[in-house]
Amino acid sequence: MSGSPSRMRGRSQYTLYLSLLVFVSQPVLAFDVLRTEGAIPPTAAASLVATGLDGNIRPCQFGAPGVPLRLEEAVDRSLCENPKTREAWANVKVQAANVGVARAAYLPTVTANWQDVRDDSVTDITGHPALSSADRASIHTASVSLNWVLYDFGGREAALRNADQLLAAARANQDATLRSAFSTVATDYYAAQAAAGKLAAAQETEQTAHDSFVAASARVAHGVAAITDQLEAQTSYAQATFARAKADGDLKTALGTLASDMDLNPSEPIAVPPVNDGVAPDLDFSESVTELIQQAEQQHPSVAAARAQLEAAVAKEQQTRAQGWPTLNFVAKYSQNNQPASLGLGEPQFPATGHDWYFGVQVQIPLFEGFGRTYQARQAHAQVEVQQYTLDEATQQVGLDVWKTYQSLQTDLQNTGNTAALLNIAQRSFDAAKHRYTAGVGNILELLHAQSQLADAHQQRIQALTDWRAARLQLAAKLGRLDLQDLHLGER
Repeated sequence: MSGSPSRMRGRSQYTLYLSLLVFVSQPVLAFDVLRTEGAIPPTAAASLVATGLDGNIRPCQFGAPGVPLRLEEAVDRSLCENPKTREAWANVKVQAANVGVARAAYLPTVTANWQDVRDDSVTDITGHPALSSADRASIHTASVSLNWVLYDFGGREAALRNADQLLAAARANQDATLRSAFSTVATDYYAAQAAAGKLAAAQETEQTAHDSFVAASARVAHGVAAITDQLEAQTSYAQATFARAKADGDLKTALGTLASDMDLNPSEPIAVPPVNDGVAPDLDFSESVTELIQQAEQQHPSVAAARAQLEAAVAKEQQTRAQGWPTLNFVAKYSQNNQPASLGLGEPQFPATGHDWYFGVQVQIPLFEGFGRTYQARQAHAQVEVQQYTLDEATQQVGLDVWKTYQSLQTDLQNTGNTAALLNIAQRSFDAAKHRYTAGVGNILELLHAQSQLADAHQQRIQALTDWRAARLQLAAKLGRLDLQDLHLGER
């Protein structure tokens, strides 16, 4: 039975302490006292598409997809809703909070302790009742202590610099993630446009093949052509029907992929503009490839992130070494209690109050840590080397990516002109072959060959436009300067 009231009082005190902690901490959590939230973009996509071309704010709020769906809207939806961009955004929040933790190290820590217990102490000594005692009292104890690090040989400064650089790296990584998602959704959008264009071309080819089949059948019926003409034309028509069905399936797959990029159900109905809508290829990126590579090595987010990681590793090494040096602290404490006083065992207790306080300077000197600090410093220095090599690798990769995409863009730019000329020639060749066959001076093989070449020219034209559009955005992404303006480069 002895001690039960104390345990109950202890549980009551613990509950009261938790309630007080929640009451005090909630208002504190609501404020950004150390001003770190300014480094956090308001939305997952804000650092890239916070404002549109009209200068208006672009919140991550969407209704049904537009008809037709414009690339700008597809990019907005993808950057706002893509899980990878949201993950990168959350990492920025984490690192911003770490900056707050590092800044908080410059402030003193104040700890308050309050205790209210019921002390029920009974001692029964057999045969000596005069020595027995029964002490019951409510004891209140309260104290406040303060600790303030005054000097630590640059440890806090290095920790703050490390946190700042990690935040810079997180923001650069977010930027890289956004641009990667930007490039992905743009590529998938162009693929959907290409698939729609190829379906339209396949439908046109199917209709042309049908017309050729009808013409051949008429000539066979009038006895002016062999049955083989009709069979050849029918075979070509069947192949065109097969190609049209495949193009239809490819379009549905491409549209489903695009819908998934925007975090929509793949079955969501989406319509995209014609593949040749607003096309006017020009000479974007007029700088030399050497200049472009140099720009990328300075501006690309992946290089910026690697550079920030290197600076953070250097600061971490300095922080680790500083932690092995003494620290100078200002300390203070005040406490009071109402512990009853007694003259001795078995004597009655008398009410009493007491208090004590102190303040002064405390020096903490790490004399021996089992050589752990030595190896922690070596580990931190090795991590600096790792980050240096990572930066070198990122710089090298960016330069190679720019070189490859630049060459692809030049090729694709030339092919947009080549395929336009090819399509014009193929159309004229088919028109001539069709006229010759209808006039009875051409044969079915000549007509079908011209028909096949026209279909191929349509497909090559569509693919060339798609490749050119994707290549210029890929180059902008590799240069690290991809933004909404690039959606309209080279278009009327």
